[in-house]
Amino acid sequence: MAESARGTDWRSWQESWDRQQEWYMPDREERFRVMLDMVEAVVGPAPRVLDLACGTGSITDRLLKRFPEATSTGVDLDPALLAIARGTFEGDDRVTFVTADLKDPTWAERLPHSSYDAVLTATALHWLHSEPLAELYGRVGQLVRDGGVFMNADHMIDTETPRINAAERAHRHASMDRARAGGALDWADWWALAAKDPALAEPTAERYRIYGEHADGDMPSPRWHAAALRAAGFGEARTVWSSPSDTLMLALK
Repeated sequence: MAESARGTDWRSWQESWDRQQEWYMPDREERFRVMLDMVEAVVGPAPRVLDLACGTGSITDRLLKRFPEATSTGVDLDPALLAIARGTFEGDDRVTFVTADLKDPTWAERLPHSSYDAVLTATALHWLHSEPLAELYGRVGQLVRDGGVFMNADHMIDTETPRINAAERAHRHASMDRARAGGALDWADWWALAAKDPALAEPTAERYRIYGEHADGDMPSPRWHAAALRAAGFGEARTVWSSPSDTLMLALK
């Protein structure tokens, strides 16, 4: 670990990330609860999990608190978020982190296992457009064992309901504005703080060299995700939880 990172309160950064994400998604913890309910229902309480586009390890954190016998491989490209993840879970032999670009066709070759009971991801894949996302689903379909599960909790927009979408967005943004007035950090504020921290300054600069400014993909509908997952080799796929703005899609191999 770099000298600048020694003594860093990684758990505090982990919690700060959670609060920033909750500003956008106040029902985020409910999504995680249902996700882990379905992990237990399908593959039991001691799964081998791939935390896909893991960020700071938010899914892994909740997974291990609920299922102490689980193991997790986190994969991401963001050096700053991975620094927080590695710092948070340092010394926990149940957790492995891998640096890889999910748009690289060979990314799965870097993983320590060739198959997983569950592949889980949240609020991450919406930055991929439909074609590369379908390709990613094809690779995920090869990693999930028979009888295993894939879940994606993310923004999935139904373009057939524009008035509902507009009403939901206006209401959500009004709530976000009130929280912001009360001191909540948004995405840009959080990254500005990270850039000033001695342990995260260089990883943050590197992540901007990799990604540039944050940009979203086209965020297709839940119906599209279900069809793409069945085309990727999953036998069943459907929504198992939703809010007005987000969907938890489950696919069973």
